[in-house]
Amino acid sequence: MSVLPSRAGTNKAMVSTDHSSHESQQTSADFRFYIENHTRNPDDLSRKQVRIYQLYSRTTGKHVQILGKKVNANGDDGGKYALLVVETETFGSHIRIKGKESEHYICMNEKGKIVGRPDGRKQECVFVEEFLENNYTALVSAKYKGWYLGFNRKGRPKKGSRTTQRQQEVHFMKRQPKGRPDPLEEFRFTTVTKRTRRARRLKPNPKRN
Repeated sequence: MSVLPSRAGTNKAMVSTDHSSHESQQTSADFRFYIENHTRNPDDLSRKQVRIYQLYSRTTGKHVQILGKKVNANGDDGGKYALLVVETETFGSHIRIKGKESEHYICMNEKGKIVGRPDGRKQECVFVEEFLENNYTALVSAKYKGWYLGFNRKGRPKKGSRTTQRQQEVHFMKRQPKGRPDPLEEFRFTTVTKRTRRARRLKPNPKRN
């Protein structure tokens, strides 16, 4: 003889199921809000790391430099205005670029013009790194989709609306400042063979008399 569940038990199970479903929907909504908030308006707390390097321009053969309100790609290797402080956002490819000397950020306004601004918190000052097959990097505006940071042969900024990823004007290469060792050097190893082992044994020790 089967026993039917009581009405109270059935109601309790339904309430429990509804509560779990509501919690799941709330969690999903909270996570979606977090993603949208940090993608559109990344703040100081979301930054992961700060790096200092130069951006070598494929077009000019020189480096991007921030002089203040003006930005160009005519900087010398190791020049003080060519040292860039790159702040990485929560989602690794989102960055802000600030001049170490001028303390101005590279930004792109609604007309696609590249300008330097002392306050880099706006979305206009956030760029997304795109890594290309030719070992160069392109920087596209996080606010204006498809508009890239680029410079012509004279080192002058190009309007974002006139750029595409395939243009050499938007291709850059990260470089360590002149006089500073490449951090990858310390991770390079020498392959040890029988010949190198024998050479090490036969190498004279200068400390011996």
